[in-house]
Amino acid sequence: MLDSLRKAANTWVAKLLLGILVLSFGIWGISGQMLTDPTGTSVVTAGKTDVSVMDYRLAFDRRVAELSRQFGTQLTRAQAEAFGVQEQVLSEVTVGALLDETSRKMGLGVSRESIAELAAKDPTFQGFDGRFDVARFDYILQQIGMTRDAYLRNQTQVARRQQIVDAVATGVDAPATLLQSIAQYRGEDRTVDYVVLPRSLVEPIEEPKAEDLQAYFDGNKTAYGAPEFRTISYVKLEPEDIAEPEAVAQEDIERAYEQGRANYTVAERRTIEQINFDNEEAAKAAQESLRSGVTFEDLVQLQGKKLEDVNLGHLPRTQLADEKIAEAAFSLPENQVSDVVEGTFGPVILRVTKIEPEKVTPLAEVEKEIRQQLAVADATRQIQDAYDAYEDARAGGATLKEAADSLGLTVQTIKAVSAKGEDQEGKQVTLPNSTQLLSAAFETDEGVENAPLNFGSSGYLFYEVEEIIPARERTLDDVRDRVVADWTRAEVSKRLKAKAEEFAKAVRDGTRTLDQVAEEISQEKTTKRGLKRESNDPDLGRGGVGAVFAVQKGGVGSFPNPAGDGEFLFQVTEVFQPAAATSDAVPADVAKSIGDTLTQDLLIQLAARLQSDLEVTVNRNAMQQALTLF
Repeated sequence: MLDSLRKAANTWVAKLLLGILVLSFGIWGISGQMLTDPTGTSVVTAGKTDVSVMDYRLAFDRRVAELSRQFGTQLTRAQAEAFGVQEQVLSEVTVGALLDETSRKMGLGVSRESIAELAAKDPTFQGFDGRFDVARFDYILQQIGMTRDAYLRNQTQVARRQQIVDAVATGVDAPATLLQSIAQYRGEDRTVDYVVLPRSLVEPIEEPKAEDLQAYFDGNKTAYGAPEFRTISYVKLEPEDIAEPEAVAQEDIERAYEQGRANYTVAERRTIEQINFDNEEAAKAAQESLRSGVTFEDLVQLQGKKLEDVNLGHLPRTQLADEKIAEAAFSLPENQVSDVVEGTFGPVILRVTKIEPEKVTPLAEVEKEIRQQLAVADATRQIQDAYDAYEDARAGGATLKEAADSLGLTVQTIKAVSAKGEDQEGKQVTLPNSTQLLSAAFETDEGVENAPLNFGSSGYLFYEVEEIIPARERTLDDVRDRVVADWTRAEVSKRLKAKAEEFAKAVRDGTRTLDQVAEEISQEKTTKRGLKRESNDPDLGRGGVGAVFAVQKGGVGSFPNPAGDGEFLFQVTEVFQPAAATSDAVPADVAKSIGDTLTQDLLIQLAARLQSDLEVTVNRNAMQQALTLF
């Protein structure tokens, strides 16, 4: 039955219902206002229900406004028609007419009080206190060009339509028996034996005959065609492009150096060792022992530690959180031991074993870098002036090169590049902002002045297409080496597949076992257990798993090695059904998807019924009249 329903889905009414039937009920209906139809004709007629020219135009304008908001720009009528908006709107209003006529014939209705109650409960019309706000209600209706009466009429229409759809499709859940069957299907696992058939079984492949190579080329000619190429000239305008380092004053460089001195300074670092003591008495005793000849190493050993245990590391002062310890450590001469230092967490004795003095990079070594930084910073502030100067030059009739020359900018020209960014030899071309530039260049025309692209954080990229080289077919001689290589690969795959089928037939017929095949071709048989139907096995790949589940237990088959080297010959040896597959075993998202599919099938039946019961007339002349209004 589902197959027949899906065939019905190919009708224009069914496609329409599936696409917008449910979604369209949450909006204002076909028309936003009840206006007089100046033409006296109808775009759609379903029984005794009509869609006027004005209704169609209002729906068209509403859809164009929605798309304009999505794209962030006002669409023209030509752009809207290019998107197929007129047909989308025709579908929308036709569905509305079908449902309205069905509602009329069934005598469905809803009270104004119910609609008013729905409006009162709509969060859109509620104030900060959560209660219905009349002023907000009127304001929102005013923004969409709708009166209170028009709103009530439209919501009544929406409610009637909703009753029809709810009666057909609301609350449809997948039956437990169906879900249980799906759980069993998904939960099945298999054991498979397989042997890898290497390419060496059919290699080497002889050189192709001329007629075979020509036939292969003719059958795949589109793959060897030359794409469209374009010659693109561009001018990059970034602060670096207009920066003038030579104009930076020396005093500005010196000031920047002093202000950023920390950036050119490597702080003094010291290797520090620290012995901790439980109390001041123990620390004082250790200090006295040092004076009497005991070494720092002896104290470390007396605590049962090694020197690496007391080594804090080779550190700058900023990495010592305890200021008293930092002060003491960075006051000690190299290889000297401190007196007792009262640290935050108790008394310590320190030793400094290595001192790496502070290093300050002299101005002379960083002057060029600072000069460039200051020049770029100044150019960043002037970038908009440069942009305006370029645009003024172009507006005055200057060419891309002339405008660039006036600002001291360089025009770069890339000869014959494809939309993929490759030259005519297939090598990748380096372009600034490559993806955006290529996309824009292949959407414009030759010799057209285009709006600049944003580049970097504050730059611009001006570009023009100098030449368009149309796509063309290549001859066999143009790409012979490539065709020979492709033919050879295809021939290897074809012959290896034939060899796999030969072995598979022998295993099916019982004249050979998989073990015998493996021995014959000097390969190992591998066993894979626990394969699930929807898994992507790292060895077999998703396609291989699909092939394994496409045969019965004992079935034999083959599939290409996912690694691209050879063919897999396999046999299914075990099939296990899940012991306790219940409907609960199906993931919630899968169960919901199945329920949604059943809902769609019911909507397909509704579409088929509406199509058979109601005669629908579409007046395309009236539709064109609607598009020319105003």
